[in-house]
Amino acid sequence: MDFGKLSDISRVDFTLPPDHPDTRPLLERHKLNAALKPKVYIGLPVWVNKPWVGTYYPATMREKDSLLWYSKQFNTIELNSTHYHIPSPDTIDRWRQTVPQNFTFCPKFPQLISHETQLSKALDLTATFCETIAGLEENLGDAFLQLPPYFAPRQLPDLETFVKFVPESVPLAVELRHPDWFVDNVASMELFDVLEKYRAGTVLTDVAGRRDVLHMRLTTPTAMVRFVGNGLHPTDYSRINAWVERLKEWFDAGLQKLYFFVHEPDNVTSPELATYLIEQLNKVCCLDLQPPKKFVQHVQGELF
Repeated sequence: MDFGKLSDISRVDFTLPPDHPDTRPLLERHKLNAALKPKVYIGLPVWVNKPWVGTYYPATMREKDSLLWYSKQFNTIELNSTHYHIPSPDTIDRWRQTVPQNFTFCPKFPQLISHETQLSKALDLTATFCETIAGLEENLGDAFLQLPPYFAPRQLPDLETFVKFVPESVPLAVELRHPDWFVDNVASMELFDVLEKYRAGTVLTDVAGRRDVLHMRLTTPTAMVRFVGNGLHPTDYSRINAWVERLKEWFDAGLQKLYFFVHEPDNVTSPELATYLIEQLNKVCCLDLQPPKKFVQHVQGELF
């Protein structure tokens, strides 16, 4: 992901910001029985990656079976392909039939809706997209609307029309990138009120070059985090540690569901950092998430 990417991170303050003042009260209003564990989904932004063959995928795997093996290792996917085109019903059926029952797809709204057309003028296309991804049935996770850097606070009425239009059967999270959303307190308050009113969530993107987008405001009891690492730099691990501590606080306060997507350059090492995240969540938050397993390749001629 190029958004917020820096070639030099030596001067970046990666400290996780404090919660928005309205996040904890929101979670506490939705708190369920303490005996119920939150639903936690950890995944990556792609399922096809040749360097994973022989490590996280079997060495003999055919590329067309990538989703099958990915879904054995992770329980969600940041579905970026839908940003470029709406898949056919046959494709949706094939995806759904390939993955286990507890696997979730989190599709990104097409750029024709989010970037190239005013949201309120793309409602017909939005209806088509929502109808299509509804075919994922129980495997549909939260869809997310990634708005471009030029989508400014003055366009809030357009966003409200859109989130009101999206059916409740399609859970929605919104990612905003225009800096004014994060410096104008009135604009951000109005934004979060709209999202909370229509039960639309927020996307929290943790990336080196845009620390402002970590507004730490939840508008539903679901959190979606997009974490962008820097090639397994030591700060990747310290940042994950900070997230695990914050997530424990949110789980204790009432967070019901988490989607956490791990990005790395070329995503070659994303599974490694995701494994670390899962291990720390299990340890600190008393979860029982299954980490991905590496395939051991036997060396020819090796007896023991």
